[in-house]
Amino acid sequence: MDIEQIKTVIELMKSNELCEFEMEEEGFRIAIKRRNASEPQVIVSAAPAPAAPAPVASAPVPAAAPVAAAPVGENGKKLVEIKSPIVGTFYRSASPEAEPFANIGTHVDLETTVCIVEAMKVMNEIKAEIKGTIRKVLVENATPVQFGQPLFLLEQD
Repeated sequence: MDIEQIKTVIELMKSNELCEFEMEEEGFRIAIKRRNASEPQVIVSAAPAPAAPAPVASAPVPAAAPVAAAPVGENGKKLVEIKSPIVGTFYRSASPEAEPFANIGTHVDLETTVCIVEAMKVMNEIKAEIKGTIRKVLVENATPVQFGQPLFLLEQD
């Protein structure tokens, strides 16, 4: 990674209000941490990184706790948000040819996978962690999402 790439990462961190960035690749490690609005602190290491297990094709990640949203469903029940627990790329299905995990009207329970968020080339299954019916999909397929960003509106049972 050259200095221009590091500057680009810092600018992306500033524009997206991110506090930390860390990357490890072939014995090269970089960690950038911002403290409030101050300038970033860059830590670069060329020493070999400790051996890490190979990424798993599908690693479940617990969803962020749903929080009641202001919208109200068709029958007057409050709608609940299912939020992204990580930063990554949102996918509605396991592959482009596959059916989406959850559509509008799909009934889900605690263990139902509603989508995948890809982070660092790891596909993380996002569970509903609440019983109800999907009323709205808030994110387009294959688009970036932020931590805590609402993905779905759900009418709770």
